[in-house]
Amino acid sequence: MTAQESRCGHPADSASPTVQNLGEFGLIDRIRNLFPQSPSSVVVGIGDDVAVLRTTSGRLLLATCDCQIEGVHFTLPTVPGRVLGRRAAAVNLSDMAAVGGTPLWALVSLMAPERTEVALVEEIYRGFGETLSRFGAALVGGNTARHPERLVVDVTLLGEVDPDRVILRSGARPGDLIVVTGTLGGSRAGLDCLKGDVSGVDETVRTAAIQRHWEPEPRLREGWILAASGWVHAMIDVSDGLMGDLGHLCRASGVGAVLYADALPVDPACEAIAQAADQDPLEWALYGGEDYELLAAVDPGGFPEIREALEDAGGAPCRVIGRVVATEEGLRCLRPDGTVFAGPHGAWDHFQKEGKNPSG
Repeated sequence: MTAQESRCGHPADSASPTVQNLGEFGLIDRIRNLFPQSPSSVVVGIGDDVAVLRTTSGRLLLATCDCQIEGVHFTLPTVPGRVLGRRAAAVNLSDMAAVGGTPLWALVSLMAPERTEVALVEEIYRGFGETLSRFGAALVGGNTARHPERLVVDVTLLGEVDPDRVILRSGARPGDLIVVTGTLGGSRAGLDCLKGDVSGVDETVRTAAIQRHWEPEPRLREGWILAASGWVHAMIDVSDGLMGDLGHLCRASGVGAVLYADALPVDPACEAIAQAADQDPLEWALYGGEDYELLAAVDPGGFPEIREALEDAGGAPCRVIGRVVATEEGLRCLRPDGTVFAGPHGAWDHFQKEGKNPSG
């Protein structure tokens, strides 16, 4: 077995056809057959050079893109194809959630070595379609190309939002509460499990952390509720780490922020696994990244209403973890005694020398 064959999940004597056997247009036909039905908004979908789509009059068109790259975001065969597809969809849906948007259409550019098994490609698209359909979105097209070394899944997601409900990262004001959904640090704990053995941790905890890392839950329902409330001034999803993404929001808004260490909702799996690895779970919650929770600057008068609306809708719980301050006060996280626990270390940057290890 060659290194390339191992990465792409296909032994040399496999009976499964490869993308080379099938050819580009045969592969496109196989992908199109995975999605036989399209919503009424799709006039022309998979198979043409351009997707033709009906938009809703009076709404703003949204667009985001993100990719999953073998050796950077994942390794094969560590992650199943179906799970990889779900993840590729979820990270883009999370961006849509952060502006209060409704996802509608996705395009996928798939780059793969020629000996990649078609079965793997189909599983990626099945997982991608499953997650899209949960939120009413559809795959409408894309591209396929040969990559000499690795698998790349590059996604563009389009959606809509009402002009009076779009939430940007640039509207935070001093005095706002800093609110986050769900828990933090779980994805970082899962990555640590994938990178090596973690002793002294219950297997159910380990499994939960790995699932949190591989299959993040996009907070679209929560984003709609937050945007519709009228109380949210700015919002972002937590992909680059809490401190990093809060730094993005503060810079865009021209403000500073103070977090309270004892208020951070550290994921239970993060607590257990960090302690087993002799690491500080708060560090993982602050800097770990890829939790894909929503981080928002909220008018203090509206927080009780928002919390109740999320509870009534069965959404992820949210809690206050800090406050927005004047820009000259900077960005910091305080212990209960008022001393500084942590400051801004910067967000994840793909082009720094100290890069993220492949996810598993």
